[in-house]
Amino acid sequence: MQDHQFDFVVEATPEEVWDVYWKGMRAGVDTDAVTITILHQGDEQGNGLVRHCRFPVPKYLLSKGRAQSWEWITESERPVSWRYDAIGKPLWSRASGWTRLEDLGNGSTRVHFRETYDVFHPVMRWLFEKRVHAFISEGNDALIEAALVRSLARHRERNRGPA
Repeated sequence: MQDHQFDFVVEATPEEVWDVYWKGMRAGVDTDAVTITILHQGDEQGNGLVRHCRFPVPKYLLSKGRAQSWEWITESERPVSWRYDAIGKPLWSRASGWTRLEDLGNGSTRVHFRETYDVFHPVMRWLFEKRVHAFISEGNDALIEAALVRSLARHRERNRGPA
């Protein structure tokens, strides 16, 4: 099993981080590299949200460099934390991810993220699990932080309105 953790600090309250993150989470994503389609919105806190994700993987998996996963939010408590569980292919696997918002006071929040990744088949696990998870995770830390910082800036700009 692979276990990846990182954290970063943003200049925003946990409530602001929650609102910005969840607005984006419920809208889905459509970029050249990643597509996330929301299949079910879940409740007001996000519990039960279901998404279908398509993303790049190494071409040696013989899937034309693309993978997909089905993810659902299994635990969500505003503005504290959320957890997702997922099943992915072509390298049949399961993943769980946790995000926790730590209020640092003075309008700052530390965002903690952890993900575990486990390939089902023992031979495929031995051959590919570490390399594939590293490929999938490469750059994610910086992308997640940058996207949240950009979204917070846009949110503040919209809320500031005309002078």
